[in-house]
Amino acid sequence: MLKLRLSMGGTKKRPVYKIVVADSKFPRDGRFIEKLGFFNPLLPKEKKERIGLQTDRIKYWLSQGAQPTTRVARLLGEHELIPMPAKGNNPMKAVPKKDRKKEANEESPKEGQKADAPKEAPKAEAPKAEEKKVDAPKEAPKAEEKKVDAPKEAPKAEEKKAEAPKAEEKK
Repeated sequence: MLKLRLSMGGTKKRPVYKIVVADSKFPRDGRFIEKLGFFNPLLPKEKKERIGLQTDRIKYWLSQGAQPTTRVARLLGEHELIPMPAKGNNPMKAVPKKDRKKEANEESPKEGQKADAPKEAPKAEAPKAEEKKVDAPKEAPKAEEKKVDAPKEAPKAEEKKAEAPKAEEKK
């Protein structure tokens, strides 16, 4: 399958991309069929030198069935060679990766409860949500208490380790 995609060039911390036609099986920076333009992401969007395209060749390859990647499709859409692609919906993009898993785990049990529960009036569901909110703060202090207890146990273990070498020295 033919792809219109970006092939990376440039130096460390200074990327410059070639817009190329390549078979989807070829490596990203490897063999390609034809170079169709360039893209320099370091330049401001207003500058003409940021993107250079050979419009007639791009139209030819699109007519031959080449599929642009998402980034190339956006670049071609900005230059009105193809219709601008729809924006993706990734609401988790702004959430750090560590927190994404936590939020996903919290949401999945809620969905399961909604599926199992029979359909009731929305008024009946609202008090249940309030009760859960009230329960949640009670559980948090318990977890903090456990954390406080844990460091107390660790010094005891260290004391035992410290005592063990002393006992060996006495022998």
